[in-house]
Amino acid sequence: MGIIDRIKRRLPILGAPPPSAPQGATARPYEPPAEPEEPKSPRGSHSAPEFIRLTVEKNPVVLFMKGNPQAPQCGFSATAAGILSSYNRPYATVNVLADEEIRDGVKSFTNWPTIPQVFIGGEFVGGSDILRQLHDSGELKAMLDAAAARPAPTAS
Repeated sequence: MGIIDRIKRRLPILGAPPPSAPQGATARPYEPPAEPEEPKSPRGSHSAPEFIRLTVEKNPVVLFMKGNPQAPQCGFSATAAGILSSYNRPYATVNVLADEEIRDGVKSFTNWPTIPQVFIGGEFVGGSDILRQLHDSGELKAMLDAAAARPAPTAS
């Protein structure tokens, strides 16, 4: 008995025919897994600038971020969402990764080059660094209180 035969006996995989399919099974060609769908844009039929303006006007607090609060896609967005969430108040979020026109549009809208961007009471506040400063100084709570007390916008 040669070396190959001894190896085959110890490791039946080397000389064995491929396992047969279970009885009644039919062979199917390989199908790669489906690619995940791209996130759909939240703006619908609105232009990006119109969507941004309407979102800021209709919501007391808005966070334009990468990802969402449950799954932020950058550390700065995670920081901003964490700070806002710590106040246990509702706030709207927009995932700028779902629509490049919104991502670029919000930067043009505010003339601010980075994401995340926070709006409180219809006014642009800044990014996560400014939000952190406002939180640490106690000013953010007053701003959120004022935004919550603001009357809801009328339908136009």
